Amino acid sequence: MSRLRSSVSTRRSLRTGAAARRPPARVVPAPLAYNPRPVPSFPPVPEQLDLLLKGVDTCVQADELEKKLGRSVASGRPLRVKVGFDPSAPDLHVGHTVVLRKMRHFQELGHEVVFLIGDFTGMIGDPTGKKATRPQLTREEVLANAETYKAQVFKILDPQATVVDFNSRWLLALGADGMIRLAGKYTVARLLERDDFSKRFKAGLPISVHELLYPLCQAYDSVALSADVELGGTDQLFNLLVGRDLMREHGQEPQVVMTLPLLVGLDGVEKMSKSLGNYIGVSEPPDEVFGKAMSVSDALMWTYWTLLTDRRPPEIAAMKRGVESGELHPKRLKMDLARQLVADFHGDEAAQAAEAEFERRFAKAEGPVKAESVPSPLPLPADVASLLAALGLAPSKNVARQKVKEGAVSVSHDGVAWRKVEAPNEPFEAGGAEGRFLKVGKRFVRVTAAPGS
Repeated sequence: MSRLRSSVSTRRSLRTGAAARRPPARVVPAPLAYNPRPVPSFPPVPEQLDLLLKGVDTCVQADELEKKLGRSVASGRPLRVKVGFDPSAPDLHVGHTVVLRKMRHFQELGHEVVFLIGDFTGMIGDPTGKKATRPQLTREEVLANAETYKAQVFKILDPQATVVDFNSRWLLALGADGMIRLAGKYTVARLLERDDFSKRFKAGLPISVHELLYPLCQAYDSVALSADVELGGTDQLFNLLVGRDLMREHGQEPQVVMTLPLLVGLDGVEKMSKSLGNYIGVSEPPDEVFGKAMSVSDALMWTYWTLLTDRRPPEIAAMKRGVESGELHPKRLKMDLARQLVADFHGDEAAQAAEAEFERRFAKAEGPVKAESVPSPLPLPADVASLLAALGLAPSKNVARQKVKEGAVSVSHDGVAWRKVEAPNEPFEAGGAEGRFLKVGKRFVRVTAAPGS
């Protein structure tokens, strides 16, 4: 870490001198100096593409990426790959690591990665996917969250090969006149093409001016860093494409945009989110990570193998064939997955201990618990609190919410591995023809979809 701090400190001192000589509002900050790890040579381009495109949802443009990689191999100059995270909450979950793992792939190939902490944009709040204006965080809240981010990302990324930067460095330097000039680079009509803005505009819901500036600020990050590649979730595609446009406006070669799928949460319905309680936290205890991973459905397990591990598609396809033929049991593969996740965040020794503890706790469980089968009185998926009240497992939704908060409600796909419900609004899915298990106190039920639903 000393090497990282030293390099960042040196760059800051150099930039301070440059800022004193020129008006910052009219100048694009000088790109960070390259300081990659020494690599004897880069792998051939086809080999790099095979790894880099694994699990990618969209690549704009794939042919541009191939050309950039070709120039990199010929010149020995690594690509600069950027990912930005707004520290809007103090902890990361495994859904965030999908993009970080792709960053690590670039690192393993010898390229330079910039983990950009959006301490400026975090105070705006990313409006992506939001039906209403997000509450703005104070700078103190953002910086406190940023500290925990730095500790957690290095569970995935190599700290000695990662440049950490903050976008307040250039966005604060823009000043009012610079921000107005930046706003002049784009039209409101173009910004309203964003799906969430478009829906809110048509519904007559408010859109604050600072929200319209968010995509431009994120795009300017790419200009400031002279990024070759930017990574993000599929919900970030619009913002990332604005980055390409703004780089052209500044006479730079547009960045390649690569988006990764949004990880579906443990409920199998909604994207992973702390507010829905369907998440595995990067900093959660090993036993908790292992147990939550074991609660994933057999179908969702394949997505987790693809996005949360380094297994190649042919290996995963072979595992699927093994399950279909009966040679492999899904539970065994799920335990392998859980052990891998714990090892990534806590080390091999902790992973082995978590597996042993899980087997000890469930050694007597030879099969699913005995549970009455009941059809859901509500269309599924339905939030857990409403379902408990409708099933008569709680006298009211308020009592149901309280039971969830007390940790008295659990769900299971197989009746063996259970996971506590952490949010009353967590969606409960049907779970196929055989239903899904629900535990309230000491009572077990197998909830199936209502006939004809």
